[in-house]
Amino acid sequence: MLSLLSLRAGVLTGRGLLAATSVRAAHGHGGDAIVPEDFSVPHYVDDRTHPLPAVSHCKTLDASQERLKEKERGSWKELSKEEKVALYRLKFHQSFAEMNKPSNEWKTVLGGVFVFLGFTGLLIWWQRVYVFPPKPHTLEEEWKAMQLKRMLDMRINPVQGLASKWDYEKDQWKK
Repeated sequence: MLSLLSLRAGVLTGRGLLAATSVRAAHGHGGDAIVPEDFSVPHYVDDRTHPLPAVSHCKTLDASQERLKEKERGSWKELSKEEKVALYRLKFHQSFAEMNKPSNEWKTVLGGVFVFLGFTGLLIWWQRVYVFPPKPHTLEEEWKAMQLKRMLDMRINPVQGLASKWDYEKDQWKK
């Protein structure tokens, strides 16, 4: 069966029916090639362990941001506090304090863990009730007591094992 499938896939590939463009076109992408992101150039990432990224947060600037960048080249005493913050936001998306601010993500993670554990518990309960067979009679306490009595009567392992710990004259365990 597998050899027939691989043979069929080989025939379809040979005819060009499994080519990448035809697969993309079949899934509604119109046959246009997706341009992959270039990972050979540096990218902006907010990270506490690397607080100074290699590139700026804003790559394209509008006219007001361009004027602000020109004003930046002059004296910083002429800049207002809002302009300094705007210049900072051009370079960085978040401040270091904003990156270090605690988030509530732990609640989501813990909730997901509890949901997973609850579902697993329900699945195990369902299996014990409906899937697994009942316990064998050899696990009942009566059966275990009879089995122990028989092992002692047969004097199984009298040197170091079970029978060595039983006093046959007093009919009780040795102390």
